[in-house]
Amino acid sequence: MKRVRCPKCDNYIQFDETRYEEGQSLVFLCDNCHKQFGIRIGKSKLNAANQKSEIIDETEGTRKFGNIVVIENVFGFKQVFPLHEGDNLIGRRSKGTDVDIAIETNDPSMDRRHCILNVKRNKQGKIIYTLRDNDSITGTFLMNEILGPKDQMRLEEGDIFTLGATTLILRTAETSEE
Repeated sequence: MKRVRCPKCDNYIQFDETRYEEGQSLVFLCDNCHKQFGIRIGKSKLNAANQKSEIIDETEGTRKFGNIVVIENVFGFKQVFPLHEGDNLIGRRSKGTDVDIAIETNDPSMDRRHCILNVKRNKQGKIIYTLRDNDSITGTFLMNEILGPKDQMRLEEGDIFTLGATTLILRTAETSEE
């Protein structure tokens, strides 16, 4: 079963994708707000981008810097988000909120702009990951220790951090390429 989200009210509609062929267009009517909208069956550009195993895209000169994995919990499902160089603002997905990593969750304890994961290279060219809270209400936890208001903590492969009741795992560029 697949889920699609109503573009007007964010209500989910489930359907059996195995009954349709790739490229086929479907029209849905939202039970909640009665908006009619269409989709085309096939691979989404977002999922295709997340599944690339390349480290360097020679045409654009961009690099893959690893990703974070949102662990399935009572509020949502497993999600994987690629990281980019610089500040990655992480928060709860909400219409009108501009974040780099918009986690799809109903977790009320996660802020819309919760924390920042910075990705940069040191002088030797090694990728360094640092995490800091973005003045969130519930705080950001790294390995069950709360980050202070001015703390910037270095992250390593497999480090677990928690935003509200949602847990995330860092997968560095070295492991995400495998």
